[in-house]
Amino acid sequence: MKDTLWFDDLPVIGKMPEQQVAARLQELEVSPPMRQTLGPTLGSPPIRKSWNPFEPKLWQHTAHTFGYLPSGPGLGGGKLLEICHAGQIKADAGLKNSRIKITLDRLRVADYPGYGMHRILFDFYAQNQLPNEVESLHYNATYRVQSGEHAGITGYPIFVGLRVGGEGVSFRCYTVNVKNDQDETFLEFLESDEFRQGLRLLEGAQPVIAPFSQMAYNLTRSIAKRNRNVPVQEFHMGLDFSDIPTRARLAEGAYIAVQIPESEQSGWDWGQWRFNPASGQIHHEESPQQMIPYNYLVFSISRYQGD
Repeated sequence: MKDTLWFDDLPVIGKMPEQQVAARLQELEVSPPMRQTLGPTLGSPPIRKSWNPFEPKLWQHTAHTFGYLPSGPGLGGGKLLEICHAGQIKADAGLKNSRIKITLDRLRVADYPGYGMHRILFDFYAQNQLPNEVESLHYNATYRVQSGEHAGITGYPIFVGLRVGGEGVSFRCYTVNVKNDQDETFLEFLESDEFRQGLRLLEGAQPVIAPFSQMAYNLTRSIAKRNRNVPVQEFHMGLDFSDIPTRARLAEGAYIAVQIPESEQSGWDWGQWRFNPASGQIHHEESPQQMIPYNYLVFSISRYQGD
């Protein structure tokens, strides 16, 4: 499968023309000049409040910032752990030409189109760099998460036994907010135990990988184009072993991808945020109640421990 199989012709909602955005929101029964918030009690209908129609919603942003949380012994204590930008770390040269495991550890939906419970379809992409060929991989997963909350996941396997090349690894992510009732029912098969094991890779080439990845890619394309479904997030991380300051480097640990406004790119400071091992949450260094106010996910990379 060629590396060019991506979703460039299916832009996330933040890259869509205004008329197309309005049409998608109408499908979701969301009015652009109004905002929906949770009702006063659990289970009560949302309350509509007027808002500035020119103010972007969180899901309209297309920029991302990438943080890094190092791995290491003794992280289960009560000490808050510092987070830095993924370009500030030292690469682990021991991961060159090795095999790694990638898991999804956190998913927060601060604001996705619509309201209430969201089913989110993920398409994860990576390259398995074998000695004589490169396998392009696509893997699907689906998660349910209430608007404004975290999904109930940690350590969810994505790629198990992925081979890293001498230059590093490439990782992409594309999400689709699924509100089509028929599609929601159809995607329940991704919640089976068989699909929750991640894409397990062997030492050598696997003939089944190419058709499986093609099927996953086609599934995402089909769902993204259907009525009441809308792509929301997309990012691409290249993790290498260089010392170039504008790049992100590969090491064991957790990587945090936050969907932020372009205007905050220059002012975002990862030094103001901490990870609390006791609660498993990321919050502001001065206020444990202040969470990151944007959509974000955390994926971790570790050495493969299998045979």
